Amino acid sequence: MKFNNKKFLQLAAILGALAVSIGAFGAHGLKPHLTAAQIDIFEKGVQYQFYHVLALFATGLLLQHSPDNRRLHWAGWLFVAGIVAFSGSLYLLACRDLLAFPVAWAGPVTPLGGLCFVAGWIALASAKYVD
Repeated sequence: MKFNNKKFLQLAAILGALAVSIGAFGAHGLKPHLTAAQIDIFEKGVQYQFYHVLALFATGLLLQHSPDNRRLHWAGWLFVAGIVAFSGSLYLLACRDLLAFPVAWAGPVTPLGGLCFVAGWIALASAKYVD
């Protein structure tokens, strides 16, 4: 599916708001229920979500000038996939003791999300920009 730049900018804003909300929930709501190691895992998910929200936002801005650039579209989708897979799996793994369902399956998803992030950055770097 091809999004225009405004859709990527909106998605970045939504995922940014979610990062703030998830981070605040972790710091204030979950902190008493998690170990220090689990909090570190949770915070790493929030940190990488924020970094890649900014990358997604930049991708949306670049698409304003190159709306048909396929590599920019790939970069945007890879950043979204990375946020869901990497950060989402870390959130689940950090909260595994609080959840009523098993989340061991999320462990192998984390590096796949990391690969999405790397591929997104490569797609962004290899995109041809309009002068």
